Amino acid sequence: SGVDVDGLETVLKQKFRNHRGLKPDDIDDFFVTRISGFVSFIDSIIATMNLIGWVISGFSLLVGGFGIANIMFVSVKERTNLIGIQKSLGAKNRFILLQFLFEAVILAVLGGLVGLALVWLITLGLSNFTGDFKFVLSFSNMFIGFFLSTVIGLISGVIPAISASKLDPVEAIRQGM
Repeated sequence: SGVDVDGLETVLKQKFRNHRGLKPDDIDDFFVTRISGFVSFIDSIIATMNLIGWVISGFSLLVGGFGIANIMFVSVKERTNLIGIQKSLGAKNRFILLQFLFEAVILAVLGGLVGLALVWLITLGLSNFTGDFKFVLSFSNMFIGFFLSTVIGLISGVIPAISASKLDPVEAIRQGM
């Protein structure tokens, strides 16, 4: 049921030689290429592109995480007075912590949605530009991107949220004046 690839290659070469009128001592003026080598070449290109994509994504998430953490630290600093007032009115540490964590996650989710929209537009543009070669953004990749941006927001917001929740109300109000 299987085909002898070497035998088929020999038969094809002989047919091409006969068709082109080559003598037995003439050098072939054509190539017979096996698709298996081409497939492994394409697979290696795709694997390299995937690796590059993961590296770029990792750096983007890292930079985004630091950006969110910095924004949250600035937000805590600017709202120190408000945090002190909330705590003096009875807000628990947990409420303050969740408030800042929620804000960090919302920032990350919005950033993730903007990033996904940009990637989708780039994918669409590249697919239109390249013709038959289509770039595909799978649902699983979109879900992973959205999930990772949410987790990065949560991780980036933890330390600023903890520092906000541990502020002494009297000291926080005094600093804000």
